[in-house]
Amino acid sequence: MEKLAPFRLRPWFSPRVWGTWDMQPWYDYVPVDEPIGEAWLTGDDAVVDSGPLAGQNFSRVFANHRADLLGPGSEHAARFPLLMKVLFPQDKLSVQVHPDDSMARERGEPHGKTECWYALDAKPGAEVALGLQPGTTQSDVQAAIASNTLENLLRWVPVHKGDMIFVDAGTVHAIGPGVTLLETQQNSDMTYRLYDYGRPRELHLQDGMKAVKLKTQAGKVEPRAKGSGSLLIQSSYFRVDRFEFPAANSPQNFASRTDGDAPSGKVQLIFAASGSGAIQSGGEAPLHLQRGQLAIIPACVSDWSITPAEPLEILRAIPQ
Repeated sequence: MEKLAPFRLRPWFSPRVWGTWDMQPWYDYVPVDEPIGEAWLTGDDAVVDSGPLAGQNFSRVFANHRADLLGPGSEHAARFPLLMKVLFPQDKLSVQVHPDDSMARERGEPHGKTECWYALDAKPGAEVALGLQPGTTQSDVQAAIASNTLENLLRWVPVHKGDMIFVDAGTVHAIGPGVTLLETQQNSDMTYRLYDYGRPRELHLQDGMKAVKLKTQAGKVEPRAKGSGSLLIQSSYFRVDRFEFPAANSPQNFASRTDGDAPSGKVQLIFAASGSGAIQSGGEAPLHLQRGQLAIIPACVSDWSITPAEPLEILRAIPQ
């Protein structure tokens, strides 16, 4: 079997009641029956749309090429470590909480769900809820859920384009309308809904209240200059960097970057936030990437570059 080369994934679009009917300028996809809330970029149902693996689901690629993708020493045997999505909320999302690793393992899952959000765009007044007001108790939360007033106990934070927001497991959180977010998370869909503004959807109060942590580390993270890019966030589970390149620039080699701690032997997820370019690796054909698309650079690829075709902004996520 030939060594795995970089490849592009076609997003899987997930309908949500709070989603959008207009996915421009990110995607040409036109919703038919339901609005789209999420574009799953690395989910099991995402499909390879480049190279010899074209047409295969990402879950099959992971099963057949795990060592090439993640490196032979990776501890992630059950599933690909990171899930990335683009979120398009046009209404308030429900108030939720995710379990930590310990609680998830009690329920037979390999890990919990810590995540981060990068604001690709934000309208004036956009905000998210990150945790509870100081002094709030578990009893306060339960009483507010029962009286439909939980919103009053949340810590609402304004969001602007370019913000990076950390949401660790156990944080009570919600996303308001008017923001487009790139979410990078542990690959888990364990979500407990605590409150839904009176909408008739199922709540998960027993598990949810057990998952709630009254104090967490959630909040905005300031970027740090790192070589020619910016380190947006580094947690125990993921690292996200941002790079900007001018149009028609020469190839940018990511094997010899001066990032200080450039990854070696780890899979890299490359998302085009704006513009377009072409990824080149060895003697492979150029892999074209445009806004909203994601490419996977397998751990076995030691030398690759990207050449912008126009002003290009990319976000790079790496599992830790």
